[in-house]
Amino acid sequence: MTIHPKLKKHLETNKVKYQIVPHKKVFTALDAAATLKCKLEEIAKSLVVKADKNYYLLILAANRNVNLNKLQKVLKAKKVLIPKEAELVKAFKIKPGSLTGFGAIHQLPVIVDKGYDKVKKAIFSSGSLIESVKMKVADYLKLEKAIVHQFSELKKIKKTKKQKSNPPSLKLRRTKKKK
Repeated sequence: MTIHPKLKKHLETNKVKYQIVPHKKVFTALDAAATLKCKLEEIAKSLVVKADKNYYLLILAANRNVNLNKLQKVLKAKKVLIPKEAELVKAFKIKPGSLTGFGAIHQLPVIVDKGYDKVKKAIFSSGSLIESVKMKVADYLKLEKAIVHQFSELKKIKKTKKQKSNPPSLKLRRTKKKK
């Protein structure tokens, strides 16, 4: 699977400079950052939410999580949820994993998390699990007519207890063979 054909046409029609970034198969923004050895802030995590009956494409840094309460206030919605992949596949007539980070080709309004608009370049989902699109965030904002709002918070990473560095060694007993 390569970059979504509609995305390629969208970028070229609008004369946007971009670079296709090949990588091993990834399913999450965190996987993409690890695979491409990038800072989490350079990976644009894309997520679709449903606010009341409308869908929105959200863009935020891979090291951040959506705060649904903040987003609900931003969208002035009664209810905001993250739909299951099966619902997105049906609603947008796409294959699983092929939704791009570009709302215009899916007829979705785009909301970019405040602060992400300060990032110079980022890597966006291309609708492929093995290729992404790198471009200037300023170009992305203009291309997608994105709205910028604060709706995220830093990802909370749970620390696990360190294992003892010197685990107790097992004492092996030798048994003498009987003659």
